[in-house]
Amino acid sequence: MAETLKEILLDSGRRPAVVTDLQTLVDEEVSDKGGVSGAVVKTGYAAVKKIKPGIIPAAVDTLLDDFAVALEPFYGDYKAKGGADFGTYLSGRSDEAADALLGVTDARAEKSSRDSIKKVYGKLRPNGKKNVEEALPRLGKLIDKHAATA
Repeated sequence: MAETLKEILLDSGRRPAVVTDLQTLVDEEVSDKGGVSGAVVKTGYAAVKKIKPGIIPAAVDTLLDDFAVALEPFYGDYKAKGGADFGTYLSGRSDEAADALLGVTDARAEKSSRDSIKKVYGKLRPNGKKNVEEALPRLGKLIDKHAATA
C-alpha cells in the first residue's frame, strides 16, 4: 500500500488519471467562481486556454511532482494522526497549505519565458490564495480517492 503522496500521485500507472482528475478539479473550481473576481478568474482562465490549447493538463502534469512534494508534510501529518478526510485536514490548515501550493506556481511563473503567461498569472495571483484555499476540500477528496486505490 502506498504511504507517501509521491507514491500515490506519481505512480506511472495512476498518474494519467490523477492529471485528468486535477484538470477536472481546476475546471470545476473556475466554473464555480462568482461575482466580479470570479469573472476575472474565468476570463483569465479562458485566455490562458486560448493562448495555448492543452495547457491546463500539460501544466498540471508538469507541476504534479512539485505539488506532491509541497503537500507531503501535510499528508504525512494527516496520516500520522489517523485522519479520515484529507480535504477537511487541508481546510483546517488552509493558510499553510495554500502557501505551499502557491510557492510552486509562483516559482514556475517566475521562470516562465512567456510574457503572456506571466501577465495572466500576475493578474490572477492576488486572489490566488483565496481560490486555492477554496479548492482544498476538493483536492483532499481527490487525493483520498487515489490513495484508496494505491
